[in-house]
Amino acid sequence: MVLYILYETASGYALFQRTETDEIGQELKAVQQSTQDFGRFASIVKLTSFIPFPTSESALENINSISEGVLHPFLSSFLQANLPVTKKKKKSSFELGVSDDKLASGIAESLNISCNRSKITLEILRGIRLHFTSFIKEMDKDDYVKAQLGLGHSYSRAKVKFNVNRSDNMIIQSISLLDKLDKDINTFAMRVKEWYSYHFPELIKIVPDAYPYSRVVKVVRNKSNLSEKDLPQLESIVMDSHKAQEILDAAGTSMGTDISDFDLINITMFADKVEKLMNYRTNLQNYLKNRMNDIAPNLSELMGEQVGARLISHAGSLTNLAKYPASTVQILGAEKALFRALKTRGNTPKYGLIYHSSFIARAGTKNKGRISRYLANKASIASRIDAFSESRSQVFGNKLQGQVEERLKFFDTGAVPRKNLDVMQEAIKIVKESDAMQVDATPAAAAPAAATTPKADKKKKRKKSDAASASAPVTPVKEAPVVPVPPATEEKKKKKKKKSKTSA
Repeated sequence: MVLYILYETASGYALFQRTETDEIGQELKAVQQSTQDFGRFASIVKLTSFIPFPTSESALENINSISEGVLHPFLSSFLQANLPVTKKKKKSSFELGVSDDKLASGIAESLNISCNRSKITLEILRGIRLHFTSFIKEMDKDDYVKAQLGLGHSYSRAKVKFNVNRSDNMIIQSISLLDKLDKDINTFAMRVKEWYSYHFPELIKIVPDAYPYSRVVKVVRNKSNLSEKDLPQLESIVMDSHKAQEILDAAGTSMGTDISDFDLINITMFADKVEKLMNYRTNLQNYLKNRMNDIAPNLSELMGEQVGARLISHAGSLTNLAKYPASTVQILGAEKALFRALKTRGNTPKYGLIYHSSFIARAGTKNKGRISRYLANKASIASRIDAFSESRSQVFGNKLQGQVEERLKFFDTGAVPRKNLDVMQEAIKIVKESDAMQVDATPAAAAPAAATTPKADKKKKRKKSDAASASAPVTPVKEAPVVPVPPATEEKKKKKKKKSKTSA
């Protein structure tokens, strides 16, 4: 059987034909090394046709079609013009070697051509890729490399520009930064406490939290200089007058060592950096909350902003998360424990990232696995609604959250929860009513303005006509003479009687 090879390049499409090969010794090293010699390789493969792309835009369209596994009309016409004609019901007398599986299936469906992607085809394509510029004498190697580079840049630019998940990338980056900030802030806060404890060790027991501790360090500085003048400032930080007085009393009786001013400057600078990092973390958390409410409102309403963002980050995008089944969402983030359990034939994990949800913490020990399975089911529904629904509302998230609450009550008290069908129908009804109200509100705002203008014009015209009639001189109107109406004649009466008799 004749084997043709399709080779896609940045300059155009090339079609090669295999003249002779030895399939038995194809995997020998000597045979594979012979492809590096153009003289030997040219005796095996010959170029039958080459068609360049007319423009760079056409090259980008074709490469996008190839990446998606779609047969472009330009490639289809090229193959139909250079390959032997095959009938629809009969098998083709040749095979077409293609490097991509998706493209091979597209060619087979559209043109009824059997495609081949064996080891021989891939080996021949490797040799063609190495000696392609030698087959076409008119093509310069430097121009070919420039065409590859230009097409690669344009393809990457288009992929980045028209990325469907570009809004999800903001959530992924922000939740990753938030987790990194939490680790760094904890490390830096411990370092501040350890460093300042040489001077004022009693302060850790009075103010254990990291954020107020770093602010108190900036106020106290040298404990020997602390006085009652600093009490209002300490009260505003600690939010307790007794704690502020306790700090003042402990500074007078502290067992810490004295520190030079130069050391205190470095400690306070470090405490200031920690405070700024904590302020930035709160701003970043607010940003993440707003982005989650915009992109995945139902998922954030059900799971919380941080847990929902971690699920999206682990899946790669909201669309990928929506494609996962509920069983995958349940153990998302616990892959190591799952494979370890499968390897050792132990118990598989009950939950992954959804363990941080408040619903699992509220459930009993026996019911944690049940509620995690139920919560994963509702999370997959919420992610699908957010990914594929056009309306952005939290109605479904609120209803799903109510269902999880009812399931928790069912585990505790045995109260039967509502059916999922009834809850979803209620949510759909609310969404439709809200959409109808928004549609009715837009023309209603413009209708009064449009409706008042003609009425106002009519009133103005009436006022003008009344004013003109009032200013014009009044002329006496003569009464019209009364014309007597003649009585009906006898002939008309006879005609009426005849008509009535005929109709009867």
